[in-house]
Amino acid sequence: MLAITNRSSLSAVGVDAAERFQADAATLSLFAVVQLAVYGGLQIPIGVLLDRYGSRPIMVIGMLLMAVGQFVMAVSPSIGVALLARVLLGGGDAAIFPAVLRLVATWFPAQRGPVMGQMTGLVGQTGQLAALLPLAALLHSTSWTITFSSIAGLGLLFAILVWAVVRNHPPERSADVTVNTETGVVQVITSAIDTGVGIRAAWAHPGTRLAFWSHFTTPFASTAFLLLWGMPFLTAGQGLAPAAAAGILSLNVVVSMALSPVLGMLSRRIPTRRSLALVLPSVGVQVIAWSAVILWPGPAPIWLLSILVICLAAGGPASMVAFDHARSHNPAHRLSTATGVTNSGGFLAALTAIFLIGLTLDLQGAGTPQTYSLDAFRWAFATQLPLWALGAGFIIHERKSTRIRMGLDPERRRRR
Repeated sequence: MLAITNRSSLSAVGVDAAERFQADAATLSLFAVVQLAVYGGLQIPIGVLLDRYGSRPIMVIGMLLMAVGQFVMAVSPSIGVALLARVLLGGGDAAIFPAVLRLVATWFPAQRGPVMGQMTGLVGQTGQLAALLPLAALLHSTSWTITFSSIAGLGLLFAILVWAVVRNHPPERSADVTVNTETGVVQVITSAIDTGVGIRAAWAHPGTRLAFWSHFTTPFASTAFLLLWGMPFLTAGQGLAPAAAAGILSLNVVVSMALSPVLGMLSRRIPTRRSLALVLPSVGVQVIAWSAVILWPGPAPIWLLSILVICLAAGGPASMVAFDHARSHNPAHRLSTATGVTNSGGFLAALTAIFLIGLTLDLQGAGTPQTYSLDAFRWAFATQLPLWALGAGFIIHERKSTRIRMGLDPERRRRR
């Protein structure tokens, strides 16, 4: 929860950040882009460190890095120092979720791992709510320095609590292993991503590529909206009060949490129809909702904006289907590698979307809170459409290749 609160700490205060640092839209985008890039780039090193030292010390270091990052953000006098703060924040955030999943694998029976993983993600999403409502209220009632210093203090407190409470594995075991209590099988947990041959082997399977493009296509619009551009669009573009805008963004989080177990259950029940029944429909409703908002004459009504955030909320749970693809089509020894490859798709798309939105605002001369306009936001958010088209095309292609590989469809006819 605290890691996601840290990750999303600019989601409700993006306009305030732009005013504090006198940042144009492209520069404001860099706050999120740098943070996500560091997060994604550290996944392989974090996996290696987890395999060597276990979850406890890595989580403590992650909490401390986030605490330092938020303190630097609290006192930063310039954009350059603020970007350094986001680097530290992304580095600390990168350590938390993989370490928590490793704890799940060592402390719970193997057959409960998928459910516990989903529950961990579900509960963690409440950190997004904390970033939207209490954080914004604290900022507007106190100051920038007090708000971000308070989050830094929480990070320091949780670093101490993790060191005091968390253990890498149960005392009766001497190593990080997962145990299937039904079969008695004991397996050593491996978090690290195999480089070189392992990555090439994972990517060679069309099921991994299907997973990558599924994760590329489904969550990026919600990530861009929640992480940075939703609040400026709703307040400066649509004319909503900050409290109303925060309420609409909170609806996205609540709906995403409600849909997660539903889509998880459906994914298990229809393993050969996941793309057509879950992934592509989630993309379709996002495209339709955004198109309606973009084309609406004047500010969109509250009901349409609510539908938009509900449709965007489907992207997060649908993106988890990508990891089901990765698990289904890769052997156990290559699972961490395939998961890492899959996860990179969502980060690549989110980085691209966030930056394109900011750049398009700047190119229209609407790069600051004083110059934001509804028409500029319309063109900026329209840059997401090519990303959806690209991803959907590859999903359809790789789904066919995967079904051929599984023997469910005949080989493609070669053109003469």
